[in-house]
Amino acid sequence: MLNADEVRKDFPILNRMIHERKLVYFDNAASTLKPIQVIEAIKNFYVNHYANVHRGFHTLSQEASQMYEQAHETLAKFINAYSWDEIVFVNNTTEGLNLVAYSWGLHNINEGDEIVLTVMDHHSSMLPWRHIAKIKKARIKYINVTNDGYLNYDQLDEVINEKTKVVAFPIASNVLGTINDVRKIVKKAREVGALVVADGAQSVPHMPTDVRELGVDFLAFSGHKMLGPTGSGVLWGRRDLLQELKPFKVGGDTIKDVTLDDVIWLNPPWKFEAGTPNIEAAIGLAVAAEYLMKIGMENVRRHEIELVEYMLKMMLETFGDEIIYYGPKNTHHKTGVVAFNVKNLHFHIVAQALDYFGIAVRSGMHCAHPLHYALRISHEYPPPQSVPDEVDERLKRFGSVRASFYIYNTKEEIDYFIGSLSMIILLREQLKTKPVEAVCTGT
Repeated sequence: MLNADEVRKDFPILNRMIHERKLVYFDNAASTLKPIQVIEAIKNFYVNHYANVHRGFHTLSQEASQMYEQAHETLAKFINAYSWDEIVFVNNTTEGLNLVAYSWGLHNINEGDEIVLTVMDHHSSMLPWRHIAKIKKARIKYINVTNDGYLNYDQLDEVINEKTKVVAFPIASNVLGTINDVRKIVKKAREVGALVVADGAQSVPHMPTDVRELGVDFLAFSGHKMLGPTGSGVLWGRRDLLQELKPFKVGGDTIKDVTLDDVIWLNPPWKFEAGTPNIEAAIGLAVAAEYLMKIGMENVRRHEIELVEYMLKMMLETFGDEIIYYGPKNTHHKTGVVAFNVKNLHFHIVAQALDYFGIAVRSGMHCAHPLHYALRISHEYPPPQSVPDEVDERLKRFGSVRASFYIYNTKEEIDYFIGSLSMIILLREQLKTKPVEAVCTGT
């Protein structure tokens, strides 16, 4: 079992005071806090082992190279990859998904081909393929989202056909928390021979991940969302596909040999890790993965289910229909994310007011604008009947507040959140007309 109170001792930032109140960090879907073990690992590398990798026979370079290569091994173990050379270090999920789109898409997508995405995609999964489609004159098709926050699987036979070359989707929604049926999507994609690309940014940090069981061709995820440093991430790919891919970033440390007429690339993962890599971030990410494996990803998942169940129960009992909740009600179908709006109180005002209670949440459209427009996710009640054509008007009216949990969050923090949100709702009319700071500080 996961003991959150013990886990919290490893996170020094949780001692931080915000507006004279102890920090409650509910913005984990955006980025997670860092344990002292990760911080010390990065410090140790800089203090005792720093050098560039794969470029020297001196002691420091050999030590740094060994630590960097071992990080590949650790991340391979974390997702049960077949081998360390299936692990490509990238800066984040966004870079990993762009790598696939450019390295595979530019060479394999042709005019008239179709690429299938979903309406719940994060922009980082959606936009690279839309860009490739525009360049190659391919067609984009979407799997829609139902009103209760699930992908519309009834559409699979309609949108995936013999013209489909790629199916890209998030394993879990960063807004709704919905955990998608990977096997169902993969099965349909395999029937037509389509490439399957999974966005694991919101799933890999929160539940056990076994790439051998997922059946996808590529999986990308970010280190900063799983206790690791910013600027760390992984693209996992099937080894045969990685061997075939041409790198889309080229330069130092990607080649075996170069002449004036030819280039011979290194084997994966090195041919995709151009230039001096973010060595310390990879080392820190490996320590983060070891930390999570020690806790057990099954325990991470169980802890988040308990927190979401408690949060939804408390919100329903305390606020009734004052709160608009988005996403699946079944907590076993979602990650540790609760997206909501306070009726007729702007989502940014709610988030600003919560900050005065020391509570960090995110507000806005969470890099998933099409999803908010499709489901009419707005603070206005009843929600707008249509999406305005004017951009600033759309951005003003559509959005939500998102609270998201991780291993150091507790039910006591949720109790405090509920009490704080109750006060904000009591002050709703004042918050509509006065600056948040003035209302929350009583000035």
